[in-house]
Amino acid sequence: MIFIILRVSFVCLTTVLGGLLAHWGKLDATLLTGALSGVGVGLLAVLIEFLVTRLKMAHILTVVLCLLFSIFLTDILVLFPLIRGDFAVRYYAGAILIIFYVLLLICYTKRRDIEDLFTNLGILKQQESRYKVLDTSAIIDGRIADISKIKFLEGEILIPKFVLNELQQIADSSDTLKRNRGRRGLDILNRVQKEIDIPVRIIDTDFPELVDVDSKLIKLAQHLGAKVVTNDFNLNKIAQLQNVPVLNINDLANALKPVVLPGEGLNITIIKEGKESSQGVGYLDDGTMVVVDNGRRYIGSNVNVVITSTLQTSAGRMIFGKLASHV
Repeated sequence: MIFIILRVSFVCLTTVLGGLLAHWGKLDATLLTGALSGVGVGLLAVLIEFLVTRLKMAHILTVVLCLLFSIFLTDILVLFPLIRGDFAVRYYAGAILIIFYVLLLICYTKRRDIEDLFTNLGILKQQESRYKVLDTSAIIDGRIADISKIKFLEGEILIPKFVLNELQQIADSSDTLKRNRGRRGLDILNRVQKEIDIPVRIIDTDFPELVDVDSKLIKLAQHLGAKVVTNDFNLNKIAQLQNVPVLNINDLANALKPVVLPGEGLNITIIKEGKESSQGVGYLDDGTMVVVDNGRRYIGSNVNVVITSTLQTSAGRMIFGKLASHV
């Protein structure tokens, strides 16, 4: 709010100064013309400030260096005999503009390499990404609301409009399961916007040339320097291949599961049979599967189990054990 007040005050000040200069000065202009000129100058200054403050420091440094290098190259060109004389001033301004444009275009195409160069030279510090972009799977999953509420995520959460549209399509699906998942996702979004303290914003940025939502997410993350929050295994891998940081909620859940070691004891309920004829299967409170040898006949009963081994898979962790009475 304070920035809005300062900007409005600045424009008012330039308007008054423009009018006073036109009225009291030796300018060949009316009071109204001077005031309008002051408004124009003030708005232009505010626009420049608005755009520059949203640029990364690496981009600002690049623009400044391109401008300085353009002036340097133009000064060298002016030394040549062919362009000395009356045309030097006219050529000088045009040359600066052309060289600056070419350098800026080159730097824009290589902007990530330039950012890395500034970081490696110690000119810029490596900063944590401010933005976290949610994909559809992370929203439908629902755990993002609890993670955000307890402030495990920092910065600003962004929800692209194209993700919201995909979620709406799922909620309007004729398939009951998809429809329920879509509506759950919309409820989670409503909860995220109302209950958590960190900023949540829906953005309209889109990439019409891309059809796939995953491709749009990756492009948006690259454009903003953001991290993608997802549960999608394929999106996770594609993003990593394109050097886009990913926060996978499943990876977080797996990392937070309690560590159990062979020889420790558990008390679980056997709820179904395993793949082998004698095996029984139960689950810990966090959903970890426990496969128990000779546990099939105890389906529906609580049993004491001694852990024999653990197995980490892409789907999660599995624990293998034996009945304590058989050890």
